[in-house]
Amino acid sequence: MHWDKKGPDNTDSTIREALKRAAELNIEYLVVASSTGATARQLTGCQRNVVCVSYHVGFDGPGIRRMSEDTERELNESGIKVLFTTHLLAGVDRAIRNKFGGVYPAEIMAQTLRMFGQGVKVCVEVAGMALDAGLIPYGKEVIAIGGSGKGADTAAVIVPAHSNHFFDTKIKEIICKPSNL
Repeated sequence: MHWDKKGPDNTDSTIREALKRAAELNIEYLVVASSTGATARQLTGCQRNVVCVSYHVGFDGPGIRRMSEDTERELNESGIKVLFTTHLLAGVDRAIRNKFGGVYPAEIMAQTLRMFGQGVKVCVEVAGMALDAGLIPYGKEVIAIGGSGKGADTAAVIVPAHSNHFFDTKIKEIICKPSNL
């Protein structure tokens, strides 16, 4: 499935397609990128194990978190696990670039994945982050949902690998994504 444009207008359709494919493949786990919790909230009651991966605390400034504590509590109470952690393809490489300039391996990897679209990069990244945190099982297909900014416009079937074996990650299917990048 390809959307005519990227962005949050595709969120409802992306979630619908992801849930449809999860049912077809009997995939138990969904990993969704959601900085504020708005996209994750739409998966409440979906009868799947849902992990919401948000921005790390400090992304918007020292000590600042984008998702409110009330939203985190609401998602947790609905059965959605919330993870705040450093972006898999940023981390200390971004700190080195910010301090000294230049381009480093993780950023090259991220840019390569963006050739398929920002959402594909996000899907790969959040699936690996959830696996590293122990919130999804190793070696199992998951459906990852991501986007090109706000909302969701991309979903993919992925078997993530831990970050120390990142290149063992398998993108099995791209369920939907924008075609006009």
